[in-house]
Amino acid sequence: MPRLPITTSVRLIFADEGTFHGETVQVPIDKLGEYERLVDLLREEPSVTRQMYVDMKRLVSAYVTGGEEA
Repeated sequence: MPRLPITTSVRLIFADEGTFHGETVQVPIDKLGEYERLVDLLREEPSVTRQMYVDMKRLVSAYVTGGEEA
């Protein structure tokens, strides 16, 4: 049985025509250290980009909130 990667929560804040809204997503915790910036992980990591699309033009903030999940 394949082992699921351990993930951590990342909060994304987007601006859309003067309003802000947030989304919480899960990213593999072991990939965080492979990128200098969190935004690079969201934009370049294949295991993340296969799961979600992040509109970088509207992204205002991204930060790790913790909350590990298996």
